[in-house]
Amino acid sequence: MSRRIVIVGTDTGVGKTVFSAALVAALDGFYWKPVQSGLDGETDSQCVARLSGLSPKRILPEAWLLKTPVSPHYAARLDGVTIDPFGFNPPECSGTLVIETAGGVMTPLTIESPTIDALERWGFPAVVVARTSLGTINHSLLTVEALRRRKIPLLGVAFVGEPNEESQSTIGKMARVKNLGCLPFLASLSRETLGAAFEAAFALGDFHQRATA
Repeated sequence: MSRRIVIVGTDTGVGKTVFSAALVAALDGFYWKPVQSGLDGETDSQCVARLSGLSPKRILPEAWLLKTPVSPHYAARLDGVTIDPFGFNPPECSGTLVIETAGGVMTPLTIESPTIDALERWGFPAVVVARTSLGTINHSLLTVEALRRRKIPLLGVAFVGEPNEESQSTIGKMARVKNLGCLPFLASLSRETLGAAFEAAFALGDFHQRATA
């Protein structure tokens, strides 16, 4: 069975998709976004395809495609469907599968079931993607605590934004979690610039290590 890594965020818009594109390209893996809310413009899968340069066959189809860019449970209601959080599983593939969740770990798939329910059922190691700006300490610590309460293994925290050594160090020490690195904002975001920035900021071996609970 292929290795699976789940990319979770402390909030929406923290940079999960760009980080996922960089990671899956570096790992030469596969990408899967289980739930996509919002179909106007570029989807997250399309963004990852563009920034990673992966073959279309490596971008696996979403389980749920929802029209409105709102919380999945509400987007599903607007579309007249109900997400079954226990009815979908990561597809099989021949390499490392990077799974990007929608929003934060408590983002509801239904009003009864947040995303973390699916993560607990899968049991795959997670990477927390956090911003570096004000508020990140609280959001990051709460996310790590929620994952640990469910005994979901953690590879560490990956930051996106202008480096903030104080916040990054504080999160690592207080949460007792590995600081994987910081992907800076790029004035020109392309496959080439993203790949170079990821290589400079992260050690690829950290994503092959055994995760801690």
